[in-house]
Amino acid sequence: MRACTIAILYLLVQPPWASADVTSVTITSRSVVADGHAFGKTGSYEKLVGRIEFAIDPNDRHNTAIADVAFAPRDPDGRVRFSSDLMVLQPTDRARGNGILLFEMANRGNKALLPYFNRAAGSASPSSLAEFGDGLLMRDGYTIVWVGWEGDIPAAALRIVPPAAVLPPTEKIAALDVDVIVNVRSPDAFLVDDPVRPPVIYPPADPASTEDRLTVRDLFWDEPTVIARERWRFVSGDGTPPRIQLDGGFDPGRWYRITYRPTGAVVAGVGLAAIRDAAAAFRYRSDLPVRGRAAYAYGQSQTGRFLRQFLYDGFNTDEQDRRVFDAVWVHIAGAARGSYNERFATPGHGDTFRPTRFPFTDADEADTDGVHGGLQSAYRPEQRPKVFYTNTPVEYWGGGRAAALTHTSVDGTQDLALPDNVRMYLLSGTQHLVAPFPPLRTPTAGATNPNARSDGQQLSNPTPQDNIMRGLLRAFYQWSNDGTPPPPSQYPRLEDHTLVRVQDVKFPVLPGVADPRRIVGPGRLLGDKLVSLPFLVPQVDDDGNDLAGIHDPEAAVPLATTTGWNFRREAIGNPGDIYQVLGSYIPFAATRAIREVNHDPRPSLETRYQGRGDYLERVRSSAKDLIRRRYMLEEDLDRVIERAGRHWDFATQFQASAAR
Repeated sequence: MRACTIAILYLLVQPPWASADVTSVTITSRSVVADGHAFGKTGSYEKLVGRIEFAIDPNDRHNTAIADVAFAPRDPDGRVRFSSDLMVLQPTDRARGNGILLFEMANRGNKALLPYFNRAAGSASPSSLAEFGDGLLMRDGYTIVWVGWEGDIPAAALRIVPPAAVLPPTEKIAALDVDVIVNVRSPDAFLVDDPVRPPVIYPPADPASTEDRLTVRDLFWDEPTVIARERWRFVSGDGTPPRIQLDGGFDPGRWYRITYRPTGAVVAGVGLAAIRDAAAAFRYRSDLPVRGRAAYAYGQSQTGRFLRQFLYDGFNTDEQDRRVFDAVWVHIAGAARGSYNERFATPGHGDTFRPTRFPFTDADEADTDGVHGGLQSAYRPEQRPKVFYTNTPVEYWGGGRAAALTHTSVDGTQDLALPDNVRMYLLSGTQHLVAPFPPLRTPTAGATNPNARSDGQQLSNPTPQDNIMRGLLRAFYQWSNDGTPPPPSQYPRLEDHTLVRVQDVKFPVLPGVADPRRIVGPGRLLGDKLVSLPFLVPQVDDDGNDLAGIHDPEAAVPLATTTGWNFRREAIGNPGDIYQVLGSYIPFAATRAIREVNHDPRPSLETRYQGRGDYLERVRSSAKDLIRRRYMLEEDLDRVIERAGRHWDFATQFQASAAR
C-alpha cells in the first residue's frame, strides 16, 4: 500500500504538462516479482500496473493520419483525450538494467514476450518465478513495457479506451465486410460467439435492413452464394457485441461474409498514437516512473502487422519530430498490415486476405498502377529504425500474408535489395505458432488453440522457433546499441531459385498428403475489388523441406518433412482448403521396410542415420555452426541436444504408436 501511495504522490507534485502527449501515469500496484529472484547481474525485478492518460492535438500533422480524429470530442484546450492500461516489468535497481525499453505490442491484450524469449509459462500478469522462465530478457536487463492499444477486446485484457467518432448525419457510412469461418458443425442455429474475436463488433445501424447480406463460399476466391435474408439475423446481447444466427447453422470450414452498415464508430487509430507517445515519454522525459535511454518495439502476428501499419502511417516520429523506436522487430506478419486505423476498424478480427496492402516493402516501390510508396518512406534517414523481419513458411504459403512481396517487386518477377536498416530471416520448416512437442494426432479435451492440436490432415508442426529467436535477440540489441552488424539476412530469392511460383514447387508425392500446389494464393484490395497477387513460396528439397532460410538443428538434421501448410481435417469441414495458420509434420519412416510398405519416396531414418548417437552428433554440429554464426546462443546447446534426443525417440516409435 505504501509503494502505491508514493507513486500517486509522485505524479501529483509534478508540474503540469499542458502540451504533453502523456498527461499522467497512475501506478495502482507496484510489487517485486519472482520472490525477489536475482536475474544475473541485473538483479531483481518489479512490476508496475496502472493507467496512462493521453492528450493529442488533432490538428498536428503527426496526428492527422489518425482516421476520424477530426470527429473525436475535444476538451476546451482543443485536444483529444483517451487512456490505456499499462504494465511494466523493470529492474528494481534501474541502474543495473541495459536502459532499453522493450515494448511488446499486446496481441489481443495478451503477453507473449516472456513465453517466446524466456521459455516461460504464459501469464496475463507475470509474478511467479515460473512465469519468468530462464529469465533471458531479465538477465539482459530489459525494461518490458505493455501499453493497451486495442479497444475491441474484453475489459479484463490489456486495452485502450478510444474516443468515440461522432460522425455528422451527412457523413456517408460505407458497408462493412467481415469474414467468418467456424470449425464446429451445429444441427440447429449456431451462434458465432468468440469473446476475443467476435465476428461483429459494431452494432448494425438497422438490424432488420434488407440491404445487409450474408454470403458463403468454399474457397476464398470462389463466387459467393447469397443466403436468403429471412434465414439469418443479428442477435444482441447485454453489453456484448452482436452475434449472427443462421437457421440450420453454419457449415464448418466454409467462408461466410457478413456485409452490413454499422454504427458506434470509435477513433481506433489512437492506439497507434498511444504506443508512439508512451514510448517517446518514457525515453525523453525524466518526470515519469518509467524511463529508458532507448526504445525497441516487438510484435508478432496481429501485432507484427500493427507495427507495419505503425511505420507506414508515420508514427515512428512524435509531435516533436523525434524518432520514437530505435529498433522494430516484426515477427510472422508477412507483407500484411491490417484494420487498425480506419473507420469501423476491426483490429482483433484476424481478417485473412484483405490486410495484405500496398506498399509491401520498406523502401519506396512502384505499384502496378504507377503509385509509389514504402513502409518507411515518410521518414528522414535519422528517423528510421533498424528493423528485423522474421517469418515462417506459413507467411509465404497461407493466410494471404504474401511474405515474398516484402523482398520482391509487386509483380513477383525480381528480387529487391533490402535497405541498409532492414534484415530479414526465414525460420525454415516452422509454422506460424509452434505446435507442442510431441505433436498431437487429435484434439484434446478443452483445447482451444489450433496450434495445440491437429486440426489439419497432418500433424501440426512442432519445429522450434525459440532457439533462433533468442540468438537473433542478442544480435538485435548489438546492432541497435553499438552498431555491430547482425548475422546476414537469410530468406528465399528468385535469383537462386529458392523462391518459386507455387506451381514450380518440387514437393514429393507422399501417400495421404494433399498437393500444396492447389493452395489458393493471396489477394489484396484495389478500391472495392479484390485482386490476386503473385504466389511465391520457398522451394523445397527432395524431402519437401525448405532450402532457404535459417534451419533450427531439428530442421537442418530432419526426422520429418515440416511445412508451412496443412489442409483442414474432414471433421472440421472443407478439407479442400488449408487451415490458415498451421504447418505440417510428416514423419519419415523409421525403417526401410515401413517406407516400402507405405510407398514413401523419402529415405527412412535407418538409411539416413547410423542410430541415435549419429543423429545427435549431427544435431550438435548444426547447433555449433549456428552459434558460430550468431543465430543461436551457446547457452542453449544442451537444451537443443536434450530435445533432439526426445525427438529421435518419438520419431523412431511413431509408426508403432500410430498403429495402436
